[in-house]
Amino acid sequence: MKTFVKLCWIFLFVAGKLFSQQSITGQITDGSTIHVNPVLIINISAQKSSLSTMSGNFTIDASENDEVRFVKEGYYRFEKKITKEDLASPLHIILKRMEIQIPEVEIVYKPTGNLAKDSKYLSESGKLKALKSDITMYMKSPLNEPMPDHTISKTFTGHDFNAGQVNAAGVFKAISGIIKKASKPKITKADYNETQNFLTRVKSEINLDFLKKYGMDEEQIDRFLLYANKTRMLAKNYRKDFQNDVVEYEIKVAFGEYRKLHKLDSWEK
Repeated sequence: MKTFVKLCWIFLFVAGKLFSQQSITGQITDGSTIHVNPVLIINISAQKSSLSTMSGNFTIDASENDEVRFVKEGYYRFEKKITKEDLASPLHIILKRMEIQIPEVEIVYKPTGNLAKDSKYLSESGKLKALKSDITMYMKSPLNEPMPDHTISKTFTGHDFNAGQVNAAGVFKAISGIIKKASKPKITKADYNETQNFLTRVKSEINLDFLKKYGMDEEQIDRFLLYANKTRMLAKNYRKDFQNDVVEYEIKVAFGEYRKLHKLDSWEK
């Protein structure tokens, strides 16, 4: 009799678990008839994920009040809190495509209407392209030979009336350099409070949207920023001299390594 009662309790427990498991289904489009695929669907609350099919359909385990996120590269991320109605009928999720700005190209040459002449002007030969590339590389490379100073030999110059006089411009330039160097804050190790204040400023002033397209939530972003601060010594180097473009560059360099270590490439797909 005891064994029978025990089996009944086990049966009721398993049945309760099975009936409590729910899922949501639906289809993902861009607002028209075009299906968006594949899309990464993440149940943040239940720590589960799935991919939509080629036809834009999806299914994922979810319960009421779960937070579900839809992520696709090139589209704005969409988040939804699941309700009872969502569990009862299929969902229609619309992802909006991100705007891509194409730089304006100014054409100086005015076409003559002669196709042969215009095509020769507007197209570059392979040799010309290679020459331009070589010139660009040469101009960017450091000098290996000293440049001529273009001075006149003292044999042909008259008496130097400035000899022994103070060069006011040189003195002013030297003093300006000393003041500029002295005004730059000294780099020191950041304590806990300084580090936290620095990271808070990073989140408020630096655009971190590129992290979110990998499905990273706020907790994961905070974890990455701690990694970036440790590997790039951000708070130590930049908390006193906060330059947005420099800090943003350092963060992106750190993310390049972080992305490889945590294999975040799969979140883009």
